[in-house]
Amino acid sequence: MLGGGTAFALLAAVLALLGAGLWVIAPAVVALAFLSAAASYLYTTLAGKFVVWARLLRGLGLRGDEHVLDVGCGRGTVLLMAGQLLPAGRAIGLDRWNAAEQSGNAAAVTRHNAELEGVAERVDLCTADMTAMPLRDASVDVVLSSLAIHNVVRPEDRAVALDEAVRVLRPGGALAIVDIRTVAEEYAAHLRAAGMREVACRDVGWRFWYGGPLMATRLITARKPD
Repeated sequence: MLGGGTAFALLAAVLALLGAGLWVIAPAVVALAFLSAAASYLYTTLAGKFVVWARLLRGLGLRGDEHVLDVGCGRGTVLLMAGQLLPAGRAIGLDRWNAAEQSGNAAAVTRHNAELEGVAERVDLCTADMTAMPLRDASVDVVLSSLAIHNVVRPEDRAVALDEAVRVLRPGGALAIVDIRTVAEEYAAHLRAAGMREVACRDVGWRFWYGGPLMATRLITARKPD
């Protein structure tokens, strides 16, 4: 996005210097679109996602002694933020550590980040696929996931991942997923069919746009029946 924006901006500048008149408008508009998308992406990945998840985690009203599972935890953005709210609990990060899905994705990196954040003693890492979680039924109080489940290619396999999240939740437990908007309603519909209560789906706003409104994300929340 930065490269494309820069290239079209240079083209617009050259055309302006050559006195090309209205021919400058098209590359200038394209440059603005590319550079705006790059700015949106950089803001989200460097700051916006932290702001959004901090607000979402506060909204869960955690006591501090819960077991919280982050599905597809990656390098630990959400996992470690949750860990900071669990002085007497556990933050469990599950991932298959696929670097093709996130650069630098490795259990050792996440463990190091946990040490840097001072929460390593509260964090457990689990190497597994989200469609076959090696966790007991009803063993966690909260399930979280941030931009991970859409990496499962087939819709039927994404449904299995959601079923696994429901399975490991304790009765009354909460689920909060942020993912790209194209799959959000799919998740909500499946969770309703699975018997989850209070299922809701909403946009999380411009702070979580990965390149502009076309890459907006949505929050899916639900609660397991008691």
